[in-house]
Amino acid sequence: MGGVKVKKPILNKVCIKNCPGCNLDENKELQTGLPIKEMLYIWTVVLCAALPISSLFPFLYFMVRDFNIAEKEEDISYYAGFVGSAYMIGRALTSVFWGVVADRYGRKPVIILGTSTVVIFNTLFGFSVNYWMAIITRFLLGFLNGLLGPIKAYALELFRDEYQALGLSAISTSWGIGLIIGPALGGYLAQPAENFPGLVSPDSLFGRFPYLLPCLCISVFALFVTIGAIWLPETLHFHKKNELESASCVIDAEDKTDEKKDSSLISLLKNWPLMSSIIVYCVFSLHDMTYTEVFSLWAVSPKSLGGLNYTTEDVGTVLSITGVGLLLFQTSLYPMAQRMFGPIGVARISGVLSIPLLTSYPYIALLSGFMLTFTLNLASIVKNVLSVSIITGTFMLQNKAVDQHQRGAANGIAMTLQSICKAIGPACGGALLSWSQKRQNATFLPGDQMIFFFLNVIEGIGVLLTFKPFLITNHY
Repeated sequence: MGGVKVKKPILNKVCIKNCPGCNLDENKELQTGLPIKEMLYIWTVVLCAALPISSLFPFLYFMVRDFNIAEKEEDISYYAGFVGSAYMIGRALTSVFWGVVADRYGRKPVIILGTSTVVIFNTLFGFSVNYWMAIITRFLLGFLNGLLGPIKAYALELFRDEYQALGLSAISTSWGIGLIIGPALGGYLAQPAENFPGLVSPDSLFGRFPYLLPCLCISVFALFVTIGAIWLPETLHFHKKNELESASCVIDAEDKTDEKKDSSLISLLKNWPLMSSIIVYCVFSLHDMTYTEVFSLWAVSPKSLGGLNYTTEDVGTVLSITGVGLLLFQTSLYPMAQRMFGPIGVARISGVLSIPLLTSYPYIALLSGFMLTFTLNLASIVKNVLSVSIITGTFMLQNKAVDQHQRGAANGIAMTLQSICKAIGPACGGALLSWSQKRQNATFLPGDQMIFFFLNVIEGIGVLLTFKPFLITNHY
């Protein structure tokens, strides 16, 4: 064997000593029971990446107001939209690059760099003293954080075949909870000198930088995740040419064919099952990101503009309750729903149910007291459960459409297109909400009815695209 030690083949696959991917494959074959430890790996890394994405939305309205860049109160949402989009614009520019890096050098380095980026730039965002500093720090946070594409490939590679759906569900659950806990932290911890005057002085660090505390809490969590990520197992196979030649006796004809498959970006773009699932994923992502920002801006807007006149703490409470409901659903009911209807069936049902739910939001604003609190919390839980169910299904389709050596690049393409959509979402959502709130007396869809109508149009398009001939699937 020319000095190269080749381990016993497992399921007709070559296993070479000192290859982290081969070692992981061997460990997976010996694994029994639910992969709880692996689920925690995925869950914490994705949570670290998801928390800063939307944590700013509850206090963004007040942050932009404090920058004194908007001339009128109705214009605050317009300017806030561009701060919300900066992260996604940065991510769109580099997602394919980080995917290619993950395919060449491994998933683990990209994951560690991504969590480190959260530590640095999310903290700097909390120190923002003007509008442009806020935009630049958010842009760099997205530009240098490329882990969300590779982590989906990592999840498939970390789990045995029978648990891969569970791994992808862990990603979407953690992602969804991060997009809820993040704003909850932002709502509770922003402006501590105003909300907790007995504990925080206006002259203290958190008094002078009223939006630093939630950012710093997320960054500290990200620091612990970064340290823990040092011990993450690598899943990518690193085989030298001479090792493959030496081990050729244990590679079957099917494996040889797989190794020769073209992994270029052109081949991925020609893979219609992959690209159709990515486009569907992007349409729903556009809707979800727009909704996430619009919900928080709408909730803190004054009653005179059709909002709820909530404080950041009120928004945090709603989102905390939503997070608990989402966690319970994804860990107990979603696997059952997927077995009954399949991932695409669940996505279609969820998309259709979201439309009447969103239509009811402007009427929820007419309620008050207990009925407002109860109805809003219920609507928020259901809406986020439906959104995460859709995203989980599209995750599975994307990663099943390509082989391992293409997954990093494929998810990079998905992240690029998704980031473009998510950059458009907050910018357009903030501008449309601002415009909607200026037309309170319009005849057709007055006030906030217009912004929720736009959200329903996007959701409806997403549902239509889940049907043939547009969406083609290999496995479902």
